[in-house]
Amino acid sequence: MKKLVSILLLTLYLVSTTEIYQLLKIPELIEHYLEHKELNPEMTLTSFLKTHYDHPVKDGDYGKDLRLPFIIRSAPLALVFTIDKGFSFEKPLESKFILLTVNKFTSKDEDSCFTGYVNSVWEPPRFSFS
Repeated sequence: MKKLVSILLLTLYLVSTTEIYQLLKIPELIEHYLEHKELNPEMTLTSFLKTHYDHPVKDGDYGKDLRLPFIIRSAPLALVFTIDKGFSFEKPLESKFILLTVNKFTSKDEDSCFTGYVNSVWEPPRFSFS
């Protein structure tokens, strides 16, 4: 479960901060290539890619061309934190250290223990119920 959650969070992070979301537009690339293939059966995939990516032309299907992957780039998510101009961080002139007194407490007080009580805790019961 942790692995699945970490993969999901990593995927969400990469999709929102990089251009990897453009890969989701690949079905539109295939569909647009098939449309061009119907108009010109001799068109190869490389000539289609050169037409749309190497030297793009504003033609009749320019609106569809803009929906292809890596044609229009968007700014990835950017988080910016600013500090208000009125914010100041000053070091105090005098550093005052307070000396703490250390009191030692014993972990076992021999006077408060009942004699023989600790040893009798682990004895088996003396009376059996039958």
